[in-house]
Amino acid sequence: MQIFGLVSLLLVVALGVWLTAESTKTHTSSEEVMEGEVEEVRYQDAINSAEEAVKKIEGSISLSSKSVFVADGVSVPDDTRILDLSGKGMSGSLKAEVRELKSLKELNISNNNFTGLPAEVGQLSQLEILNLSNNPLTGLPYELGNLKKLKTLDLRGTQYAKQDLEVIKRGLSSDVKILVD
Repeated sequence: MQIFGLVSLLLVVALGVWLTAESTKTHTSSEEVMEGEVEEVRYQDAINSAEEAVKKIEGSISLSSKSVFVADGVSVPDDTRILDLSGKGMSGSLKAEVRELKSLKELNISNNNFTGLPAEVGQLSQLEILNLSNNPLTGLPYELGNLKKLKTLDLRGTQYAKQDLEVIKRGLSSDVKILVD
């Protein structure tokens, strides 16, 4: 969205330059007419430059990025690195499509009313921080043990089953910081 704001700003500036040039034109002699034409060419060059800049910016945007629906009413670009859904009053579970967030490093769903977590979270191979705190989770998917880059797992304020956590721990690195009550 920031890119589109920048593109819009460039277009507005170019349009403003052009309109300013148009409103200040007064021609009384052939010399002034020639000067006005030169000025118009300069302003047109400025507009063309702005349009080229916009095209370059648009060209640098990853067109492969798509939206992923991770929860009811929530979609994010598939190249999202940090997903913070904390304190949004959400319930139920994340959608299995969360697995499509291949670049995700941090997932924070704390302080909601989630009762479940999809097994697909275990496919987030780049995930380093998983904050599930303060949710009425009743179980944890064993697939969380597949998170080889995980550094922190926050389970404080949840109702996870201890036997689930023991199975998950077997798959995790011994230096993973697991926060519990």
